[in-house]
Amino acid sequence: MNGPEIHISFAPDLGLFVPADRRAGRTTLTTDGTSSLGHVVESLGVPLTEAGRLLVDGRPVDTSYVPAAGESVEVEAVVRPQPVRPGAPLRFLLDVHLGTLARRLRLLGVDAAYESEDIGDPALAALSASERRVMLSRDRGLLRRRELWAGAYVYSDRPEDQLRDVLERFAPPLAPWTRCTACNGRLSDADKDTVRERLEQGTEKSYDVFAECEECGRVYWRGAHHARLEAIVSDAVREFGGATTG
Repeated sequence: MNGPEIHISFAPDLGLFVPADRRAGRTTLTTDGTSSLGHVVESLGVPLTEAGRLLVDGRPVDTSYVPAAGESVEVEAVVRPQPVRPGAPLRFLLDVHLGTLARRLRLLGVDAAYESEDIGDPALAALSASERRVMLSRDRGLLRRRELWAGAYVYSDRPEDQLRDVLERFAPPLAPWTRCTACNGRLSDADKDTVRERLEQGTEKSYDVFAECEECGRVYWRGAHHARLEAIVSDAVREFGGATTG
């Protein structure tokens, strides 16, 4: 027996996720009459991390709402900048495929934990929950896991576009040159004499200003790659705000 029919439409930004025949305005969908609207939306391919307000006949409802026959559902995209959780620090967790994005976020002083090995979706979701981190991933299955504290789909496979997407979506405060790009630890100024033994001879002779990671002990200076990194920082600060100290 067929269930009740509803009418559903998706914001254009969600077209990436839904079947092609549901991208052009309102379409009809037969439901089972018992599934929540959140389940219905996800069954059509949209992770709830990417869904904004859910409107039924123009009124906002929760994901637990069970749609009835004849109702019209609108699925909006998330608002930008997107609030996460009131009172919680804005920090991120990135999966194994987003290492370059993690390093660039850290370069800008954004708290970005990163797993360089594939620890599996259940472990990532649990880590997101235990550390209250927004899970960033291109894995739609991972973003559907209920354990996640919060999550967001990374829409591009180009690191520069990924960075812009995350900064635009969440508007994290930027503090360039304050985090270790290798481990996410805090950087502090280091006296040349205290790090001398860890420097190659050419570096010791050519540079006088150093920073050291308080977690892993890695030493930083304005070396050959500084101009390229400075360009990334300058572009981000110009577009999204923040104070550059590089």
